[in-house]
Amino acid sequence: MSQTVEIPIWALVLLGLFAAVTFASHFLFPSVRWFFRKRAERLVAQLNTRLARPIQPFKLARRHDTVNRLTHDPQVAQAIIDHARAEGVPSEVAFETARRYAREIVPGFSATLYFTVAMRLSRWLSRGLYRVRVTGEERALQDIDPTATVIFVLNHRSNMDYVLVTWLAARQTALAYAVGEWARRWPLAPLIRALGGYFVRRRDLNPLYRKVLARYIQIATENGVTQAVFPEGRLSRDGALQPPKLGILSYIVTDHDPEDARDVVFVPVAVNYERVLEDRVLIAARNKGAAAFRLRWWMVARYLWRHLQLRLTGRFTRFGYAAVSFGQPLSLRRFLWRGHADPTEALGAELMTRLEAVLPVLPMALTCAALEHGARSVADVAAYIATQADTFARAGHAVHTNEAEADQLARTSLRMLEVRGALRLADDRITLSRDWAPVIAFYARTLPVQKATET
Repeated sequence: MSQTVEIPIWALVLLGLFAAVTFASHFLFPSVRWFFRKRAERLVAQLNTRLARPIQPFKLARRHDTVNRLTHDPQVAQAIIDHARAEGVPSEVAFETARRYAREIVPGFSATLYFTVAMRLSRWLSRGLYRVRVTGEERALQDIDPTATVIFVLNHRSNMDYVLVTWLAARQTALAYAVGEWARRWPLAPLIRALGGYFVRRRDLNPLYRKVLARYIQIATENGVTQAVFPEGRLSRDGALQPPKLGILSYIVTDHDPEDARDVVFVPVAVNYERVLEDRVLIAARNKGAAAFRLRWWMVARYLWRHLQLRLTGRFTRFGYAAVSFGQPLSLRRFLWRGHADPTEALGAELMTRLEAVLPVLPMALTCAALEHGARSVADVAAYIATQADTFARAGHAVHTNEAEADQLARTSLRMLEVRGALRLADDRITLSRDWAPVIAFYARTLPVQKATET
């Protein structure tokens, strides 16, 4: 027992590594996880005392537990059997496929990361890039049943939507977003999962995947998780509101029992910007007929470098307004009681109508609409802005003019376009650049269409 044993150095190092890994996995890591979990639980308890809609236990469950719950759900189990039969594979293989789908979809929410890092960063970015204006939030949210599941329904203008609404909703609750395949790459994927986002495929959709995704959304909704959805399904390529894609809405409506289930309240949230960061990329994707726009890493790096130069030299000015308007909430329970031939299609149409009814009106959009209608002087643009701003205001839209004269608004917007090279101002006469005509049209289409009048 006390004899000396000689072993090679490499074997000693390997033995030491195995011992260190065993110690860490059995003693160190559990203690560290327990320490941080306790801190997270205290943070959530503090947050829930001040949040209008407390964070639900389902959102705080361990990701591993949610994956197991989802893969053993009775409806998913039946989908696994059907998939095995249809594909001619063993049920164990179909089960592992469903489990892979569940791991791909289910987030792993971190309240610490969401409320200490993401919220502060989103606030800094939003205020640093835009003059943020919010309308109708208190009126829209004050009478909602505290036990109902709230789903914010947004139009999709820019990827800044995630940043802006995350900050604005932080006083109410933590949002869960449906995120597309573009974000499934490292390091975005683990970060978005930690912020509560769940991934949705746009391609390669089979019945098993659809069932796993549907059941996750349905279980989260049944458990009161506040969500944010973009019914358009993707960023608008031409600036106008797009017809709704009904996938996520159909999952929420399917099997919803108005009598027994927790009510679901949809809150329309309309977003508009005087400068959409991706405008030219989106327009190029539309012209090429691309299903998804491609934002290359070097394009992002070039933009960030230019932005940093402007910041360091003191020449940066914010991109105008970022406006958010809250619309009239819609109770799913009351909506279904009315009776509809196709409830999902009717729900999508109603939500888009409510979104357009509160779409904010910004000076840049009015200026571009004036240029589209032939205005070629500052006076013409100012006259158009004055007329249309009054029309939209009477129709109930939030018109963000900062109490400035129409002439001042016109000059400010025209200078923003001149800095980008879209036009040239000389003696109050406007000369448009032909290459920038699609950009002018893009912003003109961000106006609501049903109440506008022409001069």
